[in-house]
Amino acid sequence: MPPTLASLVHHSALKLTVRAGEDRLDVPVRWAHASELADPVPYMEGGELLLITALKLDAEDPEAMRRYVRRLVGAGVVGLGFAVGVHYEDIPEALVAAAEGEGLPLLEVPRRTPFLAISKAVSAAISAEQYRAVTAGFAAQRELTRQALTAGPEGLLGALAGQVDGWAALYDASGAVVAVAPEWAERRAGRLVADVERLRDRPAPASAVVGGEDRVELHSLGTGRRARAALAVGTAAALGTAERYAVHSAIALLALTTERSGSLHAAEQRIGAAVLRMLLAGECDHARAVAGDLYGDLLDAPFRLILAEAASASAARARMEGAVGAVGGVASVGGVASVEGVAGEGARAAVAGGGREGARASGAGGAAAGVAADVVRAPAAAGGDSGGELLGQLVEVVEAAAARAGEAVLVVPDGERLVVLAVDGGAAVAACGEFAAALETARAAGRDPVSAGGSASASASAVGSVEEEELVVGLSAPAGPIAAAAAYKQAEQALSVARRRGRCLVEHEELAAGSVLPLLGDDAVRAFADSLLRPLREHDATGRGDLVASLRAWLSRHGQWDAAAADLGVHRHTLRYRMRRVEEILGRSLDDPDVRMELWLALKATAAAGE
Repeated sequence: MPPTLASLVHHSALKLTVRAGEDRLDVPVRWAHASELADPVPYMEGGELLLITALKLDAEDPEAMRRYVRRLVGAGVVGLGFAVGVHYEDIPEALVAAAEGEGLPLLEVPRRTPFLAISKAVSAAISAEQYRAVTAGFAAQRELTRQALTAGPEGLLGALAGQVDGWAALYDASGAVVAVAPEWAERRAGRLVADVERLRDRPAPASAVVGGEDRVELHSLGTGRRARAALAVGTAAALGTAERYAVHSAIALLALTTERSGSLHAAEQRIGAAVLRMLLAGECDHARAVAGDLYGDLLDAPFRLILAEAASASAARARMEGAVGAVGGVASVGGVASVEGVAGEGARAAVAGGGREGARASGAGGAAAGVAADVVRAPAAAGGDSGGELLGQLVEVVEAAAARAGEAVLVVPDGERLVVLAVDGGAAVAACGEFAAALETARAAGRDPVSAGGSASASASAVGSVEEEELVVGLSAPAGPIAAAAAYKQAEQALSVARRRGRCLVEHEELAAGSVLPLLGDDAVRAFADSLLRPLREHDATGRGDLVASLRAWLSRHGQWDAAAADLGVHRHTLRYRMRRVEEILGRSLDDPDVRMELWLALKATAAAGE
């Protein structure tokens, strides 16, 4: 306990007598200070016991004493010690009355007690209290460390709650409650999620005090720019010195458990990259041997492969695919053909053959497989630009969801790209979908805040500022270790479609289960269709025939002349003549199935565009 006026009064060597304010002796004393100034207030900080002899005071003037005592109380002085037998044989009644009126404790100091003795007593008591607090703090630190090593964060929170005589809670990077001690505080901890989210958006380390049923201190945990977790400590009153030591020790220990060392994190990423490389190469047994227990049963259960890409890389690939689609015909419809052949030998040769060199040796499919090889060969922390920031947030969301659900997850970042293996139907995949949905909503709110509404704004705050930030995600169908290369191809296809459609996330099942017609709505496909059919439209515009409609009817009837002519209401010889004109104008033979396919898709693309 810090020294109080009561402890000084009971100090046998000081012989102090209480003359006023007996009911306020339990107030702590921060220091004892002697001053004979008529106005010592400018030199007070609050919490002092002021010692005087009234050398420069008119201590017998009631009005002067009322003003003097009132100023002392306003400055935070907790007590007044008056030395008798120096200038006054007794404390003047004017001063006693003023002290009684303002509620200021007034202590009579006998002549044989020097002010220095009182100062020494206060200093000794303060030093003893500080030593006790430091000793208790070291003891608390030892206990918290022992609990952290033997029982993990849950045991540490329990010990901390006992040290502060309150409760403690740990939150993950998404703001969700991870652990609480004691259990009765779980509802109180849950009500602070919004406060934790606001704290998380501030650069770490950060802290805040929240009022309510308890006095709650919030502290962010982590050494990076964004907090990886947060600690809440609830108490009935402000923390003392010993309790403060315990809280600071808990913050340091929890930061060590939530913020892994850079070398350990890099080592885990290298292992994850090696495991992914082996899976894509079809070496499942080797992948399991290297992974060991690090990823649990992730490699034995159906998983999803997630590919995420940041803004700059996405925009560059979209421009490239658009150019290829415009000049290369239907080969890039929906962005699917651009990754054709990644699965099977193409992917395995690309990875096993050392990246792009192996890919080139494996044909068209190897080119995209080479990108996969680069991803797993050179992992690096996502970050830097705005897209990298979103990749970092996606990593936090996925890892936090997996940790809460007790799932294993394999995350391999590579600058502007991210590869994730997560349990099919698990919390990590669901969290990825929720993150993408919130990002889509936030983007919609940014483009049209009137139509987006309040919910979109709330989602925007959950994923951070989305201005000029882009992220696209492709999600494979469920697969096992043997089909990892095929799953990578599926995720690549979904990623390409998401990029071209301006979507945040596309699942491969959407492509497999749906029609191909939605894929024809891309600008590159429409440009190709317009280029291919423009000569026929220009011919029809002269009024010399109806070649486009005739071509559509003939293709829809699979080249059956009588049926197509009947649909058009013309003679079959007329239709034959028109198809010869189509071949002449386009310079292509309708006997070629590839030509018929391209023309049919072009007609479908123009129909989808309403042309």
